[in-house]
Amino acid sequence: MPNITRKHHHCHLPKTLTRTRTKGRPRGIIRAMMETRLDLSGFREANLEGLEPKFYIREIPIYGDLILAPMDGYSDLPFRSLCHELGSAISYTEFINVDSMDGREPNPVMARKLRFDPAEYPRTIQIYGHDEDRLVRVAARVEQEYRPTIIDLNMGCYVKKIAERGAGSGMLRDPEKIARLFTRLTRTLRVPVTGKIRLGWDENTLNYIEIAKILEDNGASLIAVHARTKKQGYTGAADWNAIAEIKRAVKIPVLGNGDVKTVADIDQIKAQTGCDGVMIGRGAIGNPWIFSRKDRSDVTPEEKIALMRRHVALNAEFYGDRLGLVLFRKHAVRYIQKLIDGDDLRLPLTHCSAQAEFERIVSEFEQAHGLI
Repeated sequence: MPNITRKHHHCHLPKTLTRTRTKGRPRGIIRAMMETRLDLSGFREANLEGLEPKFYIREIPIYGDLILAPMDGYSDLPFRSLCHELGSAISYTEFINVDSMDGREPNPVMARKLRFDPAEYPRTIQIYGHDEDRLVRVAARVEQEYRPTIIDLNMGCYVKKIAERGAGSGMLRDPEKIARLFTRLTRTLRVPVTGKIRLGWDENTLNYIEIAKILEDNGASLIAVHARTKKQGYTGAADWNAIAEIKRAVKIPVLGNGDVKTVADIDQIKAQTGCDGVMIGRGAIGNPWIFSRKDRSDVTPEEKIALMRRHVALNAEFYGDRLGLVLFRKHAVRYIQKLIDGDDLRLPLTHCSAQAEFERIVSEFEQAHGLI
């Protein structure tokens, strides 16, 4: 039976698997990973020489405390790759609807969402849905076929058509269901299972402490907390004090999320909450340099244009020339914010549909402003 009341015990894992720990830390990173038969592709020990993990997700070392949040329509492979290079410590996919994968092959759009660059590590596939059996079936399939390092359950999406049918933040209204589901997931899967939550459905149903304890007691290895309610969406201020309460209530790692837009915000949320890491969503759009602890105002025009070129090239390679440029437009308007005469670029960039046209527009801007 799932644990609804708080107890201290180990995560539910298959009996054939072991976790080797000494004083709360793994005894040998590679050995611990092999013992749980995790996918080691992407783990580059040589590149991490001399670095100490910021925290662990079960036995998986995390070598950074800033993480790109999973965002539908944004955290695709091209953007994730750029953020990973700049310091994002975990790669999350856009959320995957389990209904679209139960008993069928993923369509081309879904298949793209499930792809990772070989350099990305650890790799987290985020799923969502309302049916317990389907969530467990698809999670097991995803683990076997796509070999993620971690599987994450979305319990934070506030979109009406998702939440009101019991998926996303709609799950927060049924703590017993969350307990059952995490018990089943952590018993079925070999990889760690994590969860992303909000503070509750609305201000009258703030059950984040109850949910956090249920997640920990039923095997979750990490909790990411968007410090708003479902009803708030992205309005109002994020309640960082609630993140601090969750951090004090559980022993597993906690990621703080919400209203982090600057390097000063990173320092403040960590100091105020004690969170193990900071998850950044909208604050990274147009400023992936934030993962290198660099504010938008500190990025030179040359750096912005160089990264825009790389982003366009990655999009074109991943999606094809025309679709890649169309999908880049929403990033373009954010990259050029506070760029000198950036408004001169806005209209042309949001209408161009070929890589050659993009290059012509940017090159003319560089020449006009003496940037080359």
